[in-house]
Amino acid sequence: MADISNKEIYLAGGCFWGTEKYLSGIQGITNTSVGYANGNTENPTYQEVCNNNTGHAETVHVVYDPEKIDLAFILELYYDVINPTSVNKQGADEGSQYRTGIYYVDEEDLPVIRESLKELQKKYDKPIAIEVQPLKNYYMAEEYHQKYLDKNPNGYCHIRPDKFEKARMATK
Repeated sequence: MADISNKEIYLAGGCFWGTEKYLSGIQGITNTSVGYANGNTENPTYQEVCNNNTGHAETVHVVYDPEKIDLAFILELYYDVINPTSVNKQGADEGSQYRTGIYYVDEEDLPVIRESLKELQKKYDKPIAIEVQPLKNYYMAEEYHQKYLDKNPNGYCHIRPDKFEKARMATK
């Protein structure tokens, strides 16, 4: 869990390998892990999430220092690497586990989330498909999924390589 001075948010953005690598490079984000959120089963495996209609979304747990970065800026960067109008699909990945979602643990984050989505909607004709819910559950994914693209630099990723550099350089 987050330490007392840090805050946390859970972001689903398609395949969690690339989303985690992208988010972990942002200054002010102190820790990330990948897992399965807001599903109907306990302790799911990757195979179950992919094949058994568990209701879980591949999700990144983001811990950040609010003295260095705020939630609105994190969300702005997150929106830059997803298709926010796509339902259950990001890049070549399809299925409900690849849906986009913002899962919050602090009720005070909800107005920030809603305002950011309102601003995002202004950029699109189609409706924004990012679900926003309180975090119901989160189960860490298997160890081989943690920091996957650091361990496997040539692994599949739906996020373009230049976006990782943009994330590392982002400041507000």
